Amino acid sequence: MRLVVAWTCGLVVVALLAVSTTAQNAPNAPNRPPAPVTNAPGIPGWAYPVAAGVPGPKDDGTVYHVPNSAVGMTLTQARNASDVPDWHPDEHPAMPDVVRKGRVAEGVRACAYCHYPNGLGRPENASIAGLPTAYFIQQVNDFKHGLRKTSEPSMRPPQLMADTAKSATDEDIRVAAEYFGALKLKPWIKVVESKTAPRTQILGGMLVPLEDKSTEPIGERIVEVPVDAHLTELLRDSQSPFVAYVPVGSIAKGEALVTTGGARLAGGKIVAGKTAACGTCHGADLTGYADMPPIAGRSPSYLVRQMLDMQKGNRNGPGAKLMKPVVANLTIQDMVEIAAYVSSRSPVSSSPTTTALR
Repeated sequence: MRLVVAWTCGLVVVALLAVSTTAQNAPNAPNRPPAPVTNAPGIPGWAYPVAAGVPGPKDDGTVYHVPNSAVGMTLTQARNASDVPDWHPDEHPAMPDVVRKGRVAEGVRACAYCHYPNGLGRPENASIAGLPTAYFIQQVNDFKHGLRKTSEPSMRPPQLMADTAKSATDEDIRVAAEYFGALKLKPWIKVVESKTAPRTQILGGMLVPLEDKSTEPIGERIVEVPVDAHLTELLRDSQSPFVAYVPVGSIAKGEALVTTGGARLAGGKIVAGKTAACGTCHGADLTGYADMPPIAGRSPSYLVRQMLDMQKGNRNGPGAKLMKPVVANLTIQDMVEIAAYVSSRSPVSSSPTTTALR
């Protein structure tokens, strides 16, 4: 069987907004849209999607609706970064001003526009629901002081975060940290082992399946896409989930790296692996420990980016320094396997949420 991605009437708009990633996935594909921006050497395009900006759709006055919501919005309202769309106001506490509106004139973007009112976020940024307050504050300050950068300078979301952090006050950061820290990270991304993945385009900083629903060999990639691109990108529905395709067998291989660091028994002796067991810092079920962040159930493409950014020396805050020896010897394939396993774990229990496709 193959997972079928649900599409809606927004396909025409999606097609206008999208830029193909096929140049990063399969060479010489005919009749494709313009190629994406070329990533820096050694930076996988599937983890760092970058495309040239294109104009968004015009608002014709249509009032849109999303599932499980009585709210109606026009495109202008649904894409208002100065008063973020809140399709599901009952799923979270009242948003502080810095979270809902920001102060655009001062360079402070509204946190909930990118990360959503429920903190679940998207692959191009991060799920920040349930992060320890101290960790959240440290990460924003790392952005502010140039200690946290991306390995792909053309990727826009990290730069937007850095710009916002530089303009935010200590009070802004504390208020946002306390708001998102009080939220619960919910199961949000379904991890699917498969020999194939959808052929994709770049839309709004993330991968989306092509309209024709064609597939291609997955190789050693993670292909993380919205289940419904119309709801996710056009309307920014904070309950529209994602599916991440990972190579067959990657979850089990990742489990070995995550739980033992890849250590093995040879000749009656334990031979150390190439990394350290993640649970040592992130908790036995990877849902966090003290001020260490929970990582279970978070975006796998995001996790790969962070490991690679640390390995390449682009994340240099206090927490990143602890991670550098952990990621130093990892290959991209190792990172794919680790992220596949970690993301397959439930953020609220130790039960995996996976599907295997053969």
